[in-house]
Amino acid sequence: MEHRQMSFAGSWYPGQAKACEREINDFLSGPAASGPDAPGWLGGIVPHAGWYFSGRIACRTIDALRCEDPIDLVVLFGMHLSPGSPNIMMAQGAWETPFGDLPVCTSLADALMERYDFDQETPRRFHPDNTIELQLPFVKRLLNPAEILAIGVPPTSRSLDLGRAVADWIGQTGKRARIIGSTDLTHYGGAYGFSPQGSGAQAVDWVREHNDRQVIEAMLAMTPDQVIQQGLNHQNACCAGAAATAIATVNQMGAEQAEILAYATSHDKSPGDSFVGYVGILFK
Repeated sequence: MEHRQMSFAGSWYPGQAKACEREINDFLSGPAASGPDAPGWLGGIVPHAGWYFSGRIACRTIDALRCEDPIDLVVLFGMHLSPGSPNIMMAQGAWETPFGDLPVCTSLADALMERYDFDQETPRRFHPDNTIELQLPFVKRLLNPAEILAIGVPPTSRSLDLGRAVADWIGQTGKRARIIGSTDLTHYGGAYGFSPQGSGAQAVDWVREHNDRQVIEAMLAMTPDQVIQQGLNHQNACCAGAAATAIATVNQMGAEQAEILAYATSHDKSPGDSFVGYVGILFK
């Protein structure tokens, strides 16, 4: 089976299995290991910056999705898309990770292509995308699903319908599945062309306590339409479509509970006038 080669290994995250294993073990240890540990989580929201900045949050969120029985499928929503963007999907092949390949769930891909239009990527023809790739070593090492389907979804109500279709297919096939939505939060400062509160401590506080908090509350309320509107109106979710579609999917799967696992910003690791927010949220 032809695989899609890694694009960010060796830069945004380690390129070798042993180095990835060391970082994952570090992420899962220490005081940052606190957070929801009850079983039965169906899905989560994860950040996608380089592992140095947000890897601990993403790793622990994905680790919380483990269960005793083998996982058949992980559906991962991501990609930096606008409302006018198409759906994007690699419908065949496999994704390369330092721990081995993750085969694409072609049966779900085929079912979705009967109902929705996609720009299709292949293992040889694709645009490198950190929102998906940075999660894959965690998915392979911690969940080890039989198959995966990664989908780029724009921030529109049509994406929410697609997520519900994914949930219906999972229910009809009886697959044991986990759902992941990949998004960072506010990109603040001159580097991102967004600084409504100037700079300094007041800007950091505004992002943490107001702008990021608004979209986090919409995620915790499990209201996908509001997540999309927050991202579009307040620039507090760079992949609002991915987060909202993941929530629509787990809602359709019967999830009724959301809990925040961790929140941080890149300012915590690298103080400066430009920084990004990150959150890990779990649903069941």
